[in-house]
Amino acid sequence: MSVLMQFSRAIDTMNGLFGRIANVLILLACLVSATNALLRYGFDLSDNWPLELQWYLFGGAVMLGAAYTLRENGHVRVDLLYGNVSDRTRLYIDIFGFIFFLLPACILFAWLSWTTLFLPSWHVMEQSSNSGGLPRYPVKFIVPFGFLLLTLQGISELIKRVAMLRGQLELKTDYEKVAQ
Repeated sequence: MSVLMQFSRAIDTMNGLFGRIANVLILLACLVSATNALLRYGFDLSDNWPLELQWYLFGGAVMLGAAYTLRENGHVRVDLLYGNVSDRTRLYIDIFGFIFFLLPACILFAWLSWTTLFLPSWHVMEQSSNSGGLPRYPVKFIVPFGFLLLTLQGISELIKRVAMLRGQLELKTDYEKVAQ
């Protein structure tokens, strides 16, 4: 199990780095948005590339930040059952969800976005159809890459949940319950 735990820690470290990158991308998206608004409404200057850059930065933040959010146990849960069961039962619910929902969906979405979104765009070096727009294929790469990161983090979380069930790891299973 120690090899799997080392693998899990490596994934956690990598997604921690991408989480920090996602934070920077949000900040940059805000700066681009504010600058674009100032130029557009204050000086009557506009171009399409800042609008597209803002969209690219936000999309990158979402796709790179999803795995980090899973690592930090910050995703939304269906509280109908999860909030009223023991920690051990929560572990079993998580394991079931990772195996039967998260991992299959992420693998499918990574494969579909690679084959139908990124590769066709990359093969033709797709550019924006807007005047002054940016290349599209780099941002389309972020979609399968983000799902790959989420898949890896799902595997890491699965390893940690099994280790916790075996008593080999103490893991925070707390989450923020919905206020009623």
